[in-house]
Amino acid sequence: MTEATVAHAYIYLSAGEVRFLNAAVERLIPTDDLGAGGRDAGVTVFIDGQLASTWGSHGRNYRMGPWREGTPQQGYQSPLTPQEIYRAAIREIDNHCRKQFNKIFAALSGDQQDELLRAMEAGKLELESIPSKVFFGLLLRNTMEGYFADPMYGGNRDKVGWRMLGFPGIADVHYQDRSRMHDVPYRVEPVSILDIETKRVSVDAQGYAKHVKLNTNVKGGGNGGH
Repeated sequence: MTEATVAHAYIYLSAGEVRFLNAAVERLIPTDDLGAGGRDAGVTVFIDGQLASTWGSHGRNYRMGPWREGTPQQGYQSPLTPQEIYRAAIREIDNHCRKQFNKIFAALSGDQQDELLRAMEAGKLELESIPSKVFFGLLLRNTMEGYFADPMYGGNRDKVGWRMLGFPGIADVHYQDRSRMHDVPYRVEPVSILDIETKRVSVDAQGYAKHVKLNTNVKGGGNGGH
């Protein structure tokens, strides 16, 4: 599955921001023989949805200041919302790339992108609006959330994150009893909230999902196919 095969109308992110994030999340969680990476797993779609939500605008947060330097326990203090952090940081990183490489971040080689991401992680890339370390921490956290959250939020496409871990998703009525069976793998087709809402899986009279066991004799099926 590629970016071109999955149409999505982005709510908050611009086309340039989508290109940046598709490149960045693919470096943070690259595609390999275990499964799709961050881009094809829909992590950018997940981030877009979160930024368009109340969380993205800090709709429920106190925002009147004062904005003083926080203690180590408080973390970084900023008047910027997640929406504003992403927009400013992506713009300033692309401007840095244009000056240094004459290209935007998404057009750089994988090695160059990795080098810049490591610089951000270490706080060595100077940005005007926000410390690069703060932006990297937010991006990394959101990337992991998008890769492993329920697919109803846009990421974890085809439940690739759950399949990689062998996570069954929503438990069925017998899951608790089976989970007490030590050293006996519980290998089923993972079930998401989205599967139940769209009626892709069967449920019993109590509304519990009916898990379908995987054929573990099939190559690659031991943990859901990845």
